[in-house]
Amino acid sequence: MSQQVLSQQEIDALLGAIDSGEIDTEQMEEELDSPKVKPYDFRRPVRLSKEYLSTITMVFEDFAKIAVNLLSTQLRKPVDIKIAAIEQVSFDEFVHSVPSFTLMGIFQSKPLNGMQIIEINPQFSLQMIELLCGYNEVTEESSVSDKTSFTDIERAILEDITKSFLRSFETAWKEITEISVELEYTETNPQLLQTMSPNEPVLLVTFSVGLDQQRTFINMCVPYIFFEEILDKLSFKNWFHSGKEFDSSERGQLSKNLDHVPLNLEVLLGESQMTISDFLEMEEGDIIQLNDKTSKPLTMYIEDRPYYKVKPGMIEDNLAVEVLKFMGGESTDE
Repeated sequence: MSQQVLSQQEIDALLGAIDSGEIDTEQMEEELDSPKVKPYDFRRPVRLSKEYLSTITMVFEDFAKIAVNLLSTQLRKPVDIKIAAIEQVSFDEFVHSVPSFTLMGIFQSKPLNGMQIIEINPQFSLQMIELLCGYNEVTEESSVSDKTSFTDIERAILEDITKSFLRSFETAWKEITEISVELEYTETNPQLLQTMSPNEPVLLVTFSVGLDQQRTFINMCVPYIFFEEILDKLSFKNWFHSGKEFDSSERGQLSKNLDHVPLNLEVLLGESQMTISDFLEMEEGDIIQLNDKTSKPLTMYIEDRPYYKVKPGMIEDNLAVEVLKFMGGESTDE
């Protein structure tokens, strides 16, 4: 915990205020002894701590990256997806925050509990339908003001896109736990959702989506019971420090993998400086004098760092060097 150090001038001013009565010491003591009251809104229950939310945020950032790749390939257009907000709200708040006509995919992630919902903004849904039906660009006239339902063909297209999002969701959670995600059904009217009670706490993740310079939103609603069985895995301590004992076979496997990493080796013959006019007048047969003697060992560089002193030579018809001295990658000085 950081502490602020007062200067001598500030200390003198504080003592002067106490002596003059500007600061009531009795009132300060009462405030310190009084219990601290923290407001809590039962309509917006906070069930996940900041530590858990940090891990969950990382998972959904991975989800966004995976979804971008899948969706960009599917639409043949660059798509941008970023987390806009993560909130803990009630299910009733989520239902009232989405449009009255929208696309919602209700899915389950076995073996975890609860039904999850992904809500794709209708504007974005129409943009994707246009691109998949042959339009080169999405039109700004794509309006949902008069639309109250999707056709069977549109719904089939959107279900296929929704499954791409669910595959991304499944992959993003692999580092935490293995889940099998299945789309149960799709819905367009949020008022008809009966998957949870109105007061059930949920995590609402909002993504900002960019397509052809137009931005819309995607919402994902995940109930708290989804996280109950994996809360211990959401802790940074358990995630990054699993307590697993060191296995000597892992060192051998790591060394084996490193054996095949390519390295760039270079041998410097010497250096020289010349003017541009001399360089332009160079002809075949001209001799360039270097700054090293022919009897002096050369320097071998590994990934641009000096490691060995070597002597040049020939092996059959190939140039070669003989290692004379190890330098340790620190300096070219002998």
